[in-house]
Amino acid sequence: MIEIYRPTRERALLVGTSGHGVTRYQSEDSLRELAQLADTAGAEVVDTIMHNRPRVDPTFYIGKGKAEFIANLVQEQDLDVLMFDDDLSPAQAKNLEKLCDTKIIDRSGLILDIFARRAKTREARTQVELAQLQYLLPRLTRQWTHFSRQDGGIGTRGPGETQLESDRRLVRYRISQLQKELEKIELQRAERRRHRDGVFKAALVGYTNVGKSTLLNALTASEVFVENRLFATLDSTVRHLNVKNDSTPKNNTSILLIDTVGFIRKLPHHLVASFKSTLAEAREADLLLHVVDVTHPLFEEQMAVVKQVLEELKLNELPILHVFNKIDGLQENGLIKRLEETHAPAVFVSASRGMFLDELRARILEYARADEEELAIDLPIANSALVARLHSLAQVMEKNYEDHTVHLRLRANHATAEKIRRLLAESGN
Repeated sequence: MIEIYRPTRERALLVGTSGHGVTRYQSEDSLRELAQLADTAGAEVVDTIMHNRPRVDPTFYIGKGKAEFIANLVQEQDLDVLMFDDDLSPAQAKNLEKLCDTKIIDRSGLILDIFARRAKTREARTQVELAQLQYLLPRLTRQWTHFSRQDGGIGTRGPGETQLESDRRLVRYRISQLQKELEKIELQRAERRRHRDGVFKAALVGYTNVGKSTLLNALTASEVFVENRLFATLDSTVRHLNVKNDSTPKNNTSILLIDTVGFIRKLPHHLVASFKSTLAEAREADLLLHVVDVTHPLFEEQMAVVKQVLEELKLNELPILHVFNKIDGLQENGLIKRLEETHAPAVFVSASRGMFLDELRARILEYARADEEELAIDLPIANSALVARLHSLAQVMEKNYEDHTVHLRLRANHATAEKIRRLLAESGN
């Protein structure tokens, strides 16, 4: 008989606080989000605790009395890990770990763990490792207690301190290597993006788990991985969206649709910094489609989080079309009308049920058309190489032959149109 080992899920207690700059309801929603993160990471949430404090305790974050109460719960319920809904300082984490005698994970550490599990491509793995090391560096004092105490003073200096400094140097060296690796990856990405010049690009951005990948699949008939969990998608995905042009039914307009990693409140700073390379796909877009789960009770707060991250990444100057998703689950009458007034321009869809997707395609096409112009060009038939080059650069709306001349009517965006004019000038046409 062969015994199959099935790892058990770690039993977790979640801890959140309210009363210092956020309302109780906001804190409870954030704690519910932490429970989703814990489930995504593979933990079993045994219980949650919400503690109201006017200010954060610098030693135990939640105060010594509450920390001792939680330490007793850890023993009584045989818990494996405590997860905190905010970031802990290295000293707070060390004190809590010592008092509770169990593993301590804060929100940033949990998000980084999920990203490490979900990262598939070379770029995503590099970015996650960089963010993890930058997060770990100031917390290394807890890693070497088996060598000697790190408090300093007489009788405490020894191999532990030497090992700790050696480890810090190794971590800094590895960070430097990863940063150089990301620079190379970004150059390769830039080269790939260069080949997409002349094609209109729309990037899907938004809070995590609002249905961006489902919308991408619905619009492009793709099969991008979709899961009802936070951060199901880490790597940016590019697919073609062919929108039929009613005025010229024989021609299609090619538009690239880009799916990006979702945002979340309290997103680790290092993660935002290291994922700038992935989000560069969004930076190259001509239009941002801000996807919103309109059924979420705090969707407007989620929209504010996305807006803040876009500002940090300097993406807020791009045109934004709000795409309110999951309207089939709406209960509030009149909400759509209010959102049309407060968040214009906006469209309302259900990606999972395919509702009003044609309207969304039409709106995307409007933005694409606004960036385009038509060119009428006459070339000698003998100049077949230039004619072929124009075919590769622009959409050929019409082509007629007369005597020794080919008459072309092209459609291209402004940047490509300018490039075509330079080609014609260089060739003497």
